[in-house]
Amino acid sequence: MASKMTLRMQLLALQALIVFLVTLATGIVAGASQEQALRESYKDRMQAVAQSIANLPTVRDAFDDADPSSVIQPIAEVIREASDLAYVVVANDQGIRYSHPNPDRIGEKVSTDPSVPLSGAVYVGTQTGTLGTSWRVKVPIRDDAGTVIGTASVGILESELNDEFMANLAWLISAMLAAAVLGVFGSAWVTSVIRRRIYRLEPHQIAALVKNQETTLHRLSEGVITVNGAGRITLANDAAARLLERDAGELDAAAAEDVLDAELLAVLREGEDAGRPVILGSHVLVARSTGSVVDGAGVEATLLLRDHTELHDVVQRVEAADAIIAFRQRFGLPKGLSPETLDRVAAALGARPDASATEIGDDLQMSRVSARRYLEHLASTGRALRSLDYSTKGRPGTRYRETGV
Repeated sequence: MASKMTLRMQLLALQALIVFLVTLATGIVAGASQEQALRESYKDRMQAVAQSIANLPTVRDAFDDADPSSVIQPIAEVIREASDLAYVVVANDQGIRYSHPNPDRIGEKVSTDPSVPLSGAVYVGTQTGTLGTSWRVKVPIRDDAGTVIGTASVGILESELNDEFMANLAWLISAMLAAAVLGVFGSAWVTSVIRRRIYRLEPHQIAALVKNQETTLHRLSEGVITVNGAGRITLANDAAARLLERDAGELDAAAAEDVLDAELLAVLREGEDAGRPVILGSHVLVARSTGSVVDGAGVEATLLLRDHTELHDVVQRVEAADAIIAFRQRFGLPKGLSPETLDRVAAALGARPDASATEIGDDLQMSRVSARRYLEHLASTGRALRSLDYSTKGRPGTRYRETGV
C-alpha cells in the first residue's frame, strides 16, 4: 500500500508523524516538568508554613498548658485556610494531636510515623493519613533549649494536587494540539516546495530519469564536461575521460584549469558555438562550449568534445588517392609552371619534414602564391602529401611533405 502512495502523501505522512512524535515527546517532558514544578511550589509553601508554626512562641508555650489544643487548634486552622492547605496538624513528642481539620481527631495519636521530625530532621514525601493520600512536610518543634517537644505537619491531598495539575495540563494539551496542527500545515507547505523543486516528479520517475541520464552520458561517443561557476568540474562522462587520457575519478570536482590544456580551457571560457579544431595528443578534436565566463563572472558551462581523428585520416587517404589518380592521368606541367622551378620546389620540400607554402617561398625567395601552385602540383601528381594544420588560429592551414614518389 505504501508503495502506491504518491511522493506528496509520503512526505506529508512522514513529516506529520515526525511532528506528532516531537510534539508528544515535548508534551510529556513539559507535563513532567510542570508536575515537578507544582510539587516544588507546594513543598516550598508547606515548609514555610510548617516552620512558621514550629517557631511560633504561642504554639510552643501552649505545650505546657493543661489543654494545649484550645490554643493551638484555632491558630492551626487560621493558618491552614489562609495557606489553602488540606491540613495543619500539631502533635507532641508522643504523637498526640493538638490540632486537626476534624476536631474529633484531636487527642488521638497521629496515623503516620513521626520518627523523622522527632529526630530533628525535616520530612518531605507522600503518605496516607486520616484524610487520604497527601503530599506533606513534617518539621520538629523545639523548646527554648532546643529540645524536640513535638511536630508540625502540613500537607495537601494528592487528589487536589492532581486536579490542579490536570487543569494546567488542559492548557498544555491545547497548546500541543495547536502546535501539531501548525506543524502539519507547515509540513504540507514544505512538501509543496519540495515537489516544485523536483518538477512534481514521483520517485520512480526520478530514478528512471537519473538512470537514463547516466546511461546516455556514459554511452555517448562525444565527450561532455560541465563546470560550475567556480570553475570546478561537476560532470565528466567516459568519453571525455578517454579523450583527455585521464581517469574519470580524477576529473570529478577537479579544477578545469588543472585538467584541461590551454586551447580547451580557452574554448570553455570564451564559448564556441560552431566548434573549434583542437589537437590534443594524437586526437584531432572539435570543441564546443557555452562559455564559462560572462561579463567577467564565472557561470555554469558545458564543454563538448567530438573526436575527428578518424575523419581526418580518411580525408588524408582520399587526398593521396586523388593525387595518384591525377598523376597517372596528367602528363607534363600546367601552363605557367617551369620544370626548373618545380625541381627547386621539390628539392626545398625534400629538405624539410613538412612545410607550408609560405616557408617554401621564403626558402626560395619566391611568392607564397607561386610556391603554393608548385606544391599543389606536386600533391596532385602524388609527389607530395597535403595535411591540415589546426594549430593556426581561425581557418586551418595546409602543410606539405614529400612522398618519395
